[in-house]
Amino acid sequence: MLKSGIIISLFILLVSVKAYSQNQQFTLENCHVDGIRSQVKCGELQVPENYNKADGEHITINFVVLPAIDNSDDKTPLMFLAGGPGQAAAELASGLTNVFYEVRKTRDLILVDQRGTGQSHPLQCEDAVDQNVYALAPEDFSDQDIKDCLKNLTGDLSQYNSENAIRDFEAVREVLGHKQINIYGGSYGTRAGLVYMRMFPQSLRSVVLDSVGPVEVPIGLFGQSSARSFSLLLTNCQKESSCQQAFPQLEQEFQALLTRLEQAPAQVDIAHPRLGTQTKFVISKAKLLGTIRSQLYSVVTRSLVPLVIHQAYLGNYMPLAGLVAQTEGGQGIYIGLLFNITCNEDYPRISPADFEQDADNNFGGDDSHFGFKMACPLWPKYRPSDAFYKPVIADIPTLILSGDLDPVTPPSNGEYSAKSLPNNHHIVVKNTAHTVAMSTCASDLVNEFLTLLKPKMLDESCLDDIPNESFMTNLNGGTTSFEPPTEAQGGIH
Repeated sequence: MLKSGIIISLFILLVSVKAYSQNQQFTLENCHVDGIRSQVKCGELQVPENYNKADGEHITINFVVLPAIDNSDDKTPLMFLAGGPGQAAAELASGLTNVFYEVRKTRDLILVDQRGTGQSHPLQCEDAVDQNVYALAPEDFSDQDIKDCLKNLTGDLSQYNSENAIRDFEAVREVLGHKQINIYGGSYGTRAGLVYMRMFPQSLRSVVLDSVGPVEVPIGLFGQSSARSFSLLLTNCQKESSCQQAFPQLEQEFQALLTRLEQAPAQVDIAHPRLGTQTKFVISKAKLLGTIRSQLYSVVTRSLVPLVIHQAYLGNYMPLAGLVAQTEGGQGIYIGLLFNITCNEDYPRISPADFEQDADNNFGGDDSHFGFKMACPLWPKYRPSDAFYKPVIADIPTLILSGDLDPVTPPSNGEYSAKSLPNNHHIVVKNTAHTVAMSTCASDLVNEFLTLLKPKMLDESCLDDIPNESFMTNLNGGTTSFEPPTEAQGGIH
């Protein structure tokens, strides 16, 4: 009886999306977006805020189509599912057109702002965008900040969830007239992709899951995975002769720096990295850890970490200030949606024992838990069904990518999906961190996969040429075999 009820409910929702998509307000027109010279197409689609109340409130879903350079074969397009949760896909258009250049030669790229991001009824905490990232420390984050944020958010927050996001993506697919699409999900986008596979498998020709956040693993336990990634950085530094010679006591300096900042935050006057004006720079333990953790996402920024730690240990915090400058403006994350999803779909599933186990590490302890523990008890509640957390089983050609150095979605995450998806191939890429296709030749593998639809028959030989980690060893920019990122390495981290 329970199973039949679930099936009937799902059928009703499927019908509601299909029936509604025949009559909704929909526009698609030529436009230009930042960072792309050629003309593209911008679209808007009116959808119900609550799919169970088609006559109720509606919201606008914003999307951009990057047309295929050669559309003569009318190939099945690729839809990009952004990360976060809280990234707006359309805002990433410039970087993605570089990363997926080979794909776009013959396929449209579809970029949909997930509801709650971009121009799709954004849920943003304005203070997160406007805050002084130099003077404020994560420890200053308070209950009042959460309450102030919530005052500015509009709409029924229970409807800004992963499943409704997929209903929106499916509605976009349908109004564009595509019988099927291919999807690429990166980071949280893999979670969204897995939900898509469960809800509308018939609409998907193929799936790429890059840096997997499986439904079985709650988002928010980053202590152990960050420590693993940082440990690999320390090991790789000591393996490389120049890094080892420049920073022979790197781990000890890092621990000593943490101890010093835990006793009392440092405070220095610096020249603003962007404006040049005098600025107060406060360095707390949490700010150091959060900044270092964010650098672990990319091989390019990982190269700076040993030098930044060493200089901070010596009392020179300017290199660290340069990294903190990257966080001005909120890093393109719509914080309201981030908390709305994680506080309801993930946080309730984390037990005190889970938090305790995750905090047992030699990098940041329980530091990564602070924001969730502060925000989630205050956040308005909705709850997915138990079925939401079941392993996703769908016989769709699926390519799974994991970076061995990844600090938040380690290769072990990818194994969850590899076990439950019968037609998959999981590639663990050495010397690579988060979102593999954004910084390696794996973007070309994605193109090959979309053509062959045979995940186990791809030519992976280019991955063997990814160089070992290398590190900047002095303030003049000296590195060991360091290569700057190419255009194809843009996009999200």
